[in-house]
Amino acid sequence: MRLAATRFRPALALAAIALLAACSSTNERPRADLAAAQVNTIGVNSYLWRAALETVSFAPLLQSDSNGGVIVTDWYANPGNPGERVKLTVSILDTDLRADALRVAASRQVAQGSAWVDAPVQAATVQKLEDIILTKARELRRQAVAG
Repeated sequence: MRLAATRFRPALALAAIALLAACSSTNERPRADLAAAQVNTIGVNSYLWRAALETVSFAPLLQSDSNGGVIVTDWYANPGNPGERVKLTVSILDTDLRADALRVAASRQVAQGSAWVDAPVQAATVQKLEDIILTKARELRRQAVAG
């Protein structure tokens, strides 16, 4: 049995050398890949997360979960239009910076007498919010790669 173990040691040493050679640092990753790789310290893409927080910062936050990728605002009424209020939910679905990794949902209410009544939200409004978040996230990534 001892003879068999001795016979395989050179094979293990050669395999270890081949593995180390394959992992050498001569094949460095481009800076853009490093910037993309560093976004996983939270559960979702950090560029999307930061951009989403900045975009909805006008409204008070009700909930934010960076591991689950969910941001929920409380009701916000624009001082210029106090008879209407909105509530936003932003969901970040992936660790990659992609357009399909982001979902925004909005609820809108209008005042009728002393009560708030649900009202429709235009799809263009939600799309515009998604576009703003994606644009900010791409800019944050560009800054990280350049800096």
